Amino acid sequence: MREASINRDTLETRIQLSLRLDGGGETDIDTGIGFFDHMLRAMAFYAGFDLELRCQGDLHVDGHHTVEDVGLSLGAALKEALGDRKGIQRFSSTVTPMDESLALVAIDISNRPYLVENMVFDREMLGTMSTEDFREFLKAFAFSAGITLHIDLMRGENDHHRIEAIFKGLGRALKDAARVVGNEVRSTKGVL
Repeated sequence: MREASINRDTLETRIQLSLRLDGGGETDIDTGIGFFDHMLRAMAFYAGFDLELRCQGDLHVDGHHTVEDVGLSLGAALKEALGDRKGIQRFSSTVTPMDESLALVAIDISNRPYLVENMVFDREMLGTMSTEDFREFLKAFAFSAGITLHIDLMRGENDHHRIEAIFKGLGRALKDAARVVGNEVRSTKGVL
């Protein structure tokens, strides 16, 4: 079973997270930030990952610590669940529409963390979530998971649709890249 559980306790957040890569997209998520929960559910659903997540964060300050620490925890869980990464597809890219929005997401599960993105939003907030915190989540997730992540927000007018296209695309790309397709490590170096 490719799964992992992470408990992260800091002065800013308390997180309990359980991730199963070969699941059915079942989720039970509560971060205290409704729009963030909505996006995490969409990502897990399209990845086919089962995700249970509870976060109690210092939301009286703002959502930054919650969002960043969830990214760190989810990335750590993905890295642990993938193990030695033997046999995974490794690379994937998707182009995902959400109404008028279109997002390209490309990943390499390489153990070389990197984030390149061109996300631009018009609104400061979606519900109680700051749109600038999406960058923080994606950066924390990519670096903690050890993946190279490129996001090209190609078009869109509605920020909800823009972000949802990104998260659905991320889920689709993760599903394909984490898929087991053989027995060997897919690297000319022999390791990831």
